[in-house]
Amino acid sequence: MARKDNPPITELHFEGDSLEVLTAFPDDIRKSLGFSLWQLQNGLEPACGKRSLSSVGRGVYELKESDERTWYRAVYLSKIDNAIYVLHCFEKDSRKSSQRDLELARKRLSMVNQRIQEQRTHEKHAEQSKPRG
Repeated sequence: MARKDNPPITELHFEGDSLEVLTAFPDDIRKSLGFSLWQLQNGLEPACGKRSLSSVGRGVYELKESDERTWYRAVYLSKIDNAIYVLHCFEKDSRKSSQRDLELARKRLSMVNQRIQEQRTHEKHAEQSKPRG
């Protein structure tokens, strides 16, 4: 049983190919983004750069890293029901993120929101159908 002063760690869910893309990043970048995700899971601020991506959706942020070659991003939905959802990971070589990458993050966000809503509806119906006594 979890103690109040030691809450359970937040779950991390990777959508689509985001885990595969993240693990293919160079070691230093992968370790930095991975550590920042771990920090988020534990209620801490990430070590790497972070900014809001309200153009993708409410509660969506991106973790930012770079090396001498390019920029790396991990787009995630902040904690909902004890889970953080990594929507999309990608590389970019210009200052502006491509519309394709932003649209893919929006699509995955929509799918996550739909799953969350369906789960809440299911839980609500299960609770209502429990025998009372």
